[in-house]
Amino acid sequence: MSLLHLSFYSAFTLSGLGLAFHRTHLISALLCLESMMLSMYLALSIWPIENQATSFTLTPVLMLAFSACEAGAGLAMLVASTRTHGSDHLHNLNLLQC
Repeated sequence: MSLLHLSFYSAFTLSGLGLAFHRTHLISALLCLESMMLSMYLALSIWPIENQATSFTLTPVLMLAFSACEAGAGLAMLVASTRTHGSDHLHNLNLLQC
C-alpha cells in the first residue's frame, strides 16, 4: 500500500470516527460527512490516473455534484433546526415528535 492510499484511508477513517464519537453539534456531524466525501473524491480523482483508465473520469465530477447537493441540504436542515429549536445540539432534536 502506498503512502497516498494510506492517507486516503486514514482521512476517511478519522472522519468516520469523528462522526461516530462527536455527536454534540449538527455542524460537527456535517463537517465530518464533508471530510468523508472529500477523501472519497480525492481517491476517485487519483484512481483513473494510477490505472491509466479514461472511462472513469466522469465519476469524480458526479460525486462532487452530489456532495454539493448533500452539503446544501445539510446546511438547510441546520438552519431550520436552529430556527425551530434554538441551537444545533443534537440532543435537542427528538425524532419521535412531529
